[in-house]
Amino acid sequence: MLIGNPATGAFVSLAQATLMDHAPAERERNMARWTIAGSVGYVAGPVLIAAAVAVGLGWRGVLVLLAFASVPFAFAGRRGPAPRATHDDPDARQGLLAALRDREVLRWLFVLEAADLLGDVLHGFVALYFVDVAHVGAVEAAFAVAVWTGAALVGDVLLLVVLRRMSGWTYLRLSALIVLGAYPVFLLVPSATAKLAVLALLGLLNAGWYALPKAALYGTLPGRSGTAIAVAGVGGFVAAGVPAGLGLTAEHFGLGATMWVLLAAPVALLVAGRSPTRSEDM
Repeated sequence: MLIGNPATGAFVSLAQATLMDHAPAERERNMARWTIAGSVGYVAGPVLIAAAVAVGLGWRGVLVLLAFASVPFAFAGRRGPAPRATHDDPDARQGLLAALRDREVLRWLFVLEAADLLGDVLHGFVALYFVDVAHVGAVEAAFAVAVWTGAALVGDVLLLVVLRRMSGWTYLRLSALIVLGAYPVFLLVPSATAKLAVLALLGLLNAGWYALPKAALYGTLPGRSGTAIAVAGVGGFVAAGVPAGLGLTAEHFGLGATMWVLLAAPVALLVAGRSPTRSEDM
């Protein structure tokens, strides 16, 4: 994991920052495109691993093949345009501390992490919820995860169409309003089939809940993408304890009751997810 982390962590973050600096006026759409690429991998990755295991190659063989396949892209990246000069603070630590005291930066960091309650956090609980609460088998629970990821991929693609017709912030609040009504239906409806249908809707509406707040976070720190990455990293450290906290809550109050906590995501978007007050380069 130590060897692989520079590729899956540092490289991904720096590539995203470079994309945001390359075309500041297109941050929303480029983050939407970025999310589509991630969703494709999210769906295709498990399929690729399953196919490799089925033919006897195993997951290690897949990683070796992907490592070789990535070499041409690593060299191709060296031929890209030189990055523009930015005005990151000379003292990176002071710049980070100043950003963490900025109310606008903290607002979008809060929105980004809160929205993830109905993103990666929900994704992590879907299979367990369908087994423990909806009382279905392992195969049906796995299908529920596939429904969620597949609907999310479709939603990410459709988001680009939506952004041509309305402001990203109008869409964000509208989708949060619909989810505020749909998520309780998902929890209350008794039929597992009906839950799957509502889950698919939630996956569609979740599109943009990462891309738009993350683009806004970059927008609050124009030309300081390195600081934006560091701020997001600090938020990630704090948010990393959320699944554990939910697990402990479920241990005491049950998973069905704990899932209501995730309703905080659309509430946070409606309360704090208004249009950025700083519009530099947006």
